[in-house]
Amino acid sequence: MTINEKGQVGAFRQEDLAPVPMASVGPSTGTTTPSIHSGKGLDEKQIERVTERAILPDQLGNELSRQIRHKYASSYRKVFGAIFTVNCAVFVALMVIAKGNPNSRDVGSAASANLMVSILFRQEEFVNLCYEIFTCVPHSWPLSIRKRLAKVFHYGGCHSGAGTGAVVWYVLYTVLATKEWIDEPVQDQLVNMSTSWILVSMFVIILTAAHPDLRRKFHDYFEAFHRFAGWTALCTFWIHNIFSARVTARQWDTSLGYVLVNSPNFWFICVSTSCTLASWSRLRHQVVYPEKLSDHATRLHFKYRGMAPFYGLKISDKPLTEWHAFATIPDIDPESGKINGFSIVVSNAGDWTKKQIMKPNERKLWVRGAPLHGLLYTSKLFRRIVVVATGSGIGPCLSLLFADITPRRVFWSTREPNGTYGPGVVAEVRRADPNAVIWNTHERGYPDIVREVYQLVHESDAEAVFIISNPKVTEKVVYGMTTRGIPAYGAIFDS
Repeated sequence: MTINEKGQVGAFRQEDLAPVPMASVGPSTGTTTPSIHSGKGLDEKQIERVTERAILPDQLGNELSRQIRHKYASSYRKVFGAIFTVNCAVFVALMVIAKGNPNSRDVGSAASANLMVSILFRQEEFVNLCYEIFTCVPHSWPLSIRKRLAKVFHYGGCHSGAGTGAVVWYVLYTVLATKEWIDEPVQDQLVNMSTSWILVSMFVIILTAAHPDLRRKFHDYFEAFHRFAGWTALCTFWIHNIFSARVTARQWDTSLGYVLVNSPNFWFICVSTSCTLASWSRLRHQVVYPEKLSDHATRLHFKYRGMAPFYGLKISDKPLTEWHAFATIPDIDPESGKINGFSIVVSNAGDWTKKQIMKPNERKLWVRGAPLHGLLYTSKLFRRIVVVATGSGIGPCLSLLFADITPRRVFWSTREPNGTYGPGVVAEVRRADPNAVIWNTHERGYPDIVREVYQLVHESDAEAVFIISNPKVTEKVVYGMTTRGIPAYGAIFDS
């Protein structure tokens, strides 16, 4: 493997497989064995450590099968497809039972149930519970089971699958409500139909804005549409639910309260509303203590509570318009050795992050919701792992390294690690893995990251690879590992 003047990785050549003296290349991911030889003009033999490179195996299957299995048929899409298939089956069952004329109340209940499931998978305590259930199995279980349980972080497929199902069901309900108003044009039916159309409009806006392409290109607008259209839909849903119950109460000749208590819609919307209130009721303005690492990165320290490893938190300076999620790192009191707060590493990735880096003074930021488990929590499922990070991706990894639960090797590729992130961060990485490979791209160019990561897997006999990086590198490493039979996990960027 060669590196040209622009820092790009060249083709892998046969001579690259030859042993290379470690002293000539700096940190290496290779294993070492002693080599004895005589130097010119020297009377005694010298002992030199040389690197043995593992041979990167071929990818499994053909190109088409790899693309389908590891790219297009992702776990996220499988979960989405499974939920949508269940909804289709329920729809067919309703049509058969009702002989082609489904009851609007049953259709409304299906829509409310999907909406509730969609919101539940954005509620912090519920998501944390899912993580705890999926990661509680012992290491004695077969790897084939544990590597699938580790994909619990694809729960976003439940959110989007159920959300899309709710929209489709509600479109059908609105059509039926409109038909009922045409057949019986009374005030309750009119309000029921009108609120239904408002809900459909809000759902369509949310669904359109959540499309991956639009979400990436106009992320701030996506957040605004998602939040305000969601709140509008929730308020409208309550109005609609009450007037729909009034229509049913008149038809059944009973009280409104009796209909509500016996309506699945009512309880579904109670759960949905509670989830939303639980998150926003914990909105707090907390003091933050910046530790500027460089012009590219800062570390923000919070002291209002301790934080165990493997949690993330949302922060903002404009709580109604934008939120940013970060993995937290426990802060330790140097005297007592106890956790006395937590911190997050912020690197320059846009206007908001740059603004935080340029503000070195103590200030306040908004914090919302409960701490949330993330991808790296599933590392507990494996006996040994390789942790891969590029740039500021080391921030989330520091929490895993602090926990010191799973034996691991670390590969961190970044530009000037000491100058950009400070000796403290580098020391934390070294403390977790004394043989960590910290690849300085300024000096060594960009690594052949798949080959380097495989080398660490080979050395440590790791069961899985976890990577925190940008979408392009994450996809490259996950694809490069999984197509060679090695479980690999990276963040989902459109969940």
